[in-house]
Amino acid sequence: MDSATDIQAPTVTGLPRIGDPAPQFTADTTFGTLKLEDFKGSWLILFSHPADFTPVCTTEFMAFAEIHPELRELNCELLGLSVDSVYSHIAWVRNVKEKMGVEVTFPIIADLNKDVATLYGMVNPGESTTETSRAVFIMDDKQMIRAIIYYPLTTGRNMQEILRVVKALQTSDEHGVATPANWEPGQKVILPPPKSAEAADQRVEEEGAGCKDWYFCKKDL
Repeated sequence: MDSATDIQAPTVTGLPRIGDPAPQFTADTTFGTLKLEDFKGSWLILFSHPADFTPVCTTEFMAFAEIHPELRELNCELLGLSVDSVYSHIAWVRNVKEKMGVEVTFPIIADLNKDVATLYGMVNPGESTTETSRAVFIMDDKQMIRAIIYYPLTTGRNMQEILRVVKALQTSDEHGVATPANWEPGQKVILPPPKSAEAADQRVEEEGAGCKDWYFCKKDL
């Protein structure tokens, strides 16, 4: 067999959702056989692409390689996937380095049997039954799914947005806050709304709470 993918039954019913444990798997990759649990203790971005040796995917892999050092500073790793063989992945990675001058520094899963893609719902029949969509699963260091983003086949992903989501999630975890629309690190964050009338009164009286109203308060970290 070309693939040694070994799927373990997910602990949830149906496709994974935000807040679910990430379904475990073992798969062949360009870095050898890897298990999802190999990444436990670090954050992980598991992403799929339609096919090797395609132009949009090539731009994405170069862009992912560019942000990989910054992700590692955030204790976050990358793991790619498509339904191509490991030999195709290796040839494509070598081509990207030779023709584009960019080294792909993260492993790519060879998912010929679509085992991992099916487990994570990466194949969208409305678009294609033979290619994986541009799915992004962001997992925390406990391997819980924290964010899921899908892009159509024709649209390359925005790496700065993926970075922003990781930073926002880590900020929320560390400080117990939320982040507003278009938030970037260094900007004000949002305090969780009070859960009682008394707490609402106290909130608007707090100095430095930056409240527009009892439910809408921002602060600097």
